[in-house]
Amino acid sequence: MRASTTAIALVLTPFSALADGADLEVVSRIKHEAETNSEVMDHLFQLVEVFGPRVTNSPGFLGSARWAAQQMEEWGLENSRLEKWGPFGQGWSREYFSAHLLKPQYEQLIGVPLGWSPSTEGKVIGQPVLAPLRRDSRPVRDERAIDEFIEKWKGKLSGQMVMISEVKRVRPQTRAPMHRHASADLQELAKAREMSPPIDYLDPELVIPEDPESRRNFFMKAPRWFSEDRTKERRRIQSKLNEFLVGEGVTLVIHPASRGDGGTVFPPRAGGRHVEDALPPPSIALTPEHYNRIYRLVERGVGAEVEVEVRTTIYRDDLDSINVVAEIPGSGKPDELVMLGGHLDTTAAALGATDNGAGCAVMMEAVRILKVLDLPLERTVRIVLWGGEEQGLLGSKAYVKEHFGNAETMELTDRHAEFSAYFNVDNGTGKIRGVYLQGNDRVRPIFSQWLAPFRDMGATTLSIRSTGGTDHLSFDAVGLPGFQFIQDRVEYETRTHHSNMDSYDRAQAADLIQASIIVASFVYNAANAEDLLPRKPLPDPQPLTKPEVPSPADH
Repeated sequence: MRASTTAIALVLTPFSALADGADLEVVSRIKHEAETNSEVMDHLFQLVEVFGPRVTNSPGFLGSARWAAQQMEEWGLENSRLEKWGPFGQGWSREYFSAHLLKPQYEQLIGVPLGWSPSTEGKVIGQPVLAPLRRDSRPVRDERAIDEFIEKWKGKLSGQMVMISEVKRVRPQTRAPMHRHASADLQELAKAREMSPPIDYLDPELVIPEDPESRRNFFMKAPRWFSEDRTKERRRIQSKLNEFLVGEGVTLVIHPASRGDGGTVFPPRAGGRHVEDALPPPSIALTPEHYNRIYRLVERGVGAEVEVEVRTTIYRDDLDSINVVAEIPGSGKPDELVMLGGHLDTTAAALGATDNGAGCAVMMEAVRILKVLDLPLERTVRIVLWGGEEQGLLGSKAYVKEHFGNAETMELTDRHAEFSAYFNVDNGTGKIRGVYLQGNDRVRPIFSQWLAPFRDMGATTLSIRSTGGTDHLSFDAVGLPGFQFIQDRVEYETRTHHSNMDSYDRAQAADLIQASIIVASFVYNAANAEDLLPRKPLPDPQPLTKPEVPSPADH
């Protein structure tokens, strides 16, 4: 027993100082500043209410980036800049949208233009043609279905509006749309996931889960070439459909929301950032109640006259994009680095309050607090607000590749060894309840101490699990400690994430204040700890090229 205890002590010694208790005087000062003089909702107001949708490379995105860089420079952060990366592709913005059912009785329609779809030629008025390619609004991944659609409708859609899905079933809500983690939820999160057998991603019969949580977990474990191949195939099939619809002279494509009801529209995709891909015709998504009414009126022979006007702009002048960068230089170990961030961009339909204006506002507030309190920081603290996250963590991947290492080859830069941690917020407005350790057990005793002062704020849980879908993964991919905080889900999945209802009013000020306190404290602790945070073993390279599969003759 003595030998085992000694061995454990020796393992912990190199970073034991990191697990010392948090500086409660500093925690108290951070809490007082955040609770008394919080500006977090002011930051969110600027991002959401002033600049609106922030699709990467759109005027809203670039305007918000310039504002954030200037604001942090005014607070006294140094090296505030817009750091270029690329290529991203074409930007897109919406300027005007109007949709009405005129006959048999008037109704104003709730909907959104679809991203990267062009403008209508003024007002489009008429009765839609029912040409249901889909049973619902999920994208068609079966090319045979596209070919059958083209064969059926070739020469029949010129000058027509097209309703491209069948009636979407609207089910009564049986669960509350708002959810905070109960004790049982947090206890479950604290458990390691059950081990599952490895997945053969080369298996042509592989079925991808439909459940959103299962899909996230599936793709988080998938090799990079698998996701890349799937994305290219999906783009090719979508381009084939778009080329046909445009070639036929379709004036407007009408979709139901991919999910959501009651005026909340989670829109499907029709186009994208790649210049080489075919753009769709003008395309909109309606809340299913309104889509279904029009569809039934036409289907049953009553008839429906619809009026729609859409004005959008596609931007191709500069296909590169930017991240917003600013820092507080360290006083004792300035070459060593602690980072924090969130993504600045939004999807096409959303104002992006909870995804991810909230995360950006929290991170900006954290550095404002550290700066206004003039807290001593041994290491340099750098904040980055990312572009291109919604298209696959593009801004953070480019940044990590430029500064720290290439995940495809695992060729690392000198700066890789001087990096301590990256902290991310990107799961909505919900307060912080703990940290996903991302499989890094060695940080558990450290984070346990750092979380201790916030038990009365509900932040208690350390989960060994890895979580996916946001920018900490770009750091983790090259073996750097990158962490996403556990947050209350609130209305993230049910109302706000990528929807037309992701507005300022859905953000909860008390949650964002609590989050800014915890983030500021974690960043302060990481910047002043005796050692860099401990790391997991370096991952294997993740090439984008699919490995060769032996043919049957080779066996």
